Amino acid sequence: MTIRVLVVDDQAIVRDGLVTVLSLVPDLQVTGEAADGAEAIVAVDRDAPDVVLMDLRMPGTDGPTATARIVADHPQVAVLVLTTYADDESIVTALRAGARGYLTKDAGRAEIATAIRAVASGQSTFDATVGARLVAQLAGGGATASAPAVPPLRDRFPDLTPREADVLERIAAGRTNPQIAAELFLTVPTVKSYVNQVFAKLGVATRAEAVARVLR
Repeated sequence: MTIRVLVVDDQAIVRDGLVTVLSLVPDLQVTGEAADGAEAIVAVDRDAPDVVLMDLRMPGTDGPTATARIVADHPQVAVLVLTTYADDESIVTALRAGARGYLTKDAGRAEIATAIRAVASGQSTFDATVGARLVAQLAGGGATASAPAVPPLRDRFPDLTPREADVLERIAAGRTNPQIAAELFLTVPTVKSYVNQVFAKLGVATRAEAVARVLR
């Protein structure tokens, strides 16, 4: 399946580079590009991409504002943030707006392509630095004025068992089932069972919905 991608960045040289790089990946097709959030909203309405590769800080309509609008109007479209910034406020603001993934611009072509495929399939994905910061947020640390710390998961979701909370924390940090299994010393089938139990208790069907539920 070919994944249709819209590239959004206010710097023309960055957009050109991303379009060139993504055009070399056989299963990705760039449907267009946008210089700010307002253009991105129009382009999504017009071209119906599967994934929007979204910068955060742009003049006019910024990335989080555009993300929230796109997700509200087109819930089937996945937003993957690609930005220079990896501070707690930027990460949490983007994810609360509805982004399914978050990468910094240090990412290479293979990592970006893998992340695009992941969010297109309903997964959440983050690079290592972002994942570590998100885990800290989920543990209740790293508050800022505009993005206060998320209360600990076990306090927010008392129906979850301690192990289910551990699994949810790792889902929200973008871990795959094999990675969760390795970190928690469980088998992959056991992790799948826990994931299903977590989804049932949260009333969600995908990892992306679980992340949104956590950051609501």
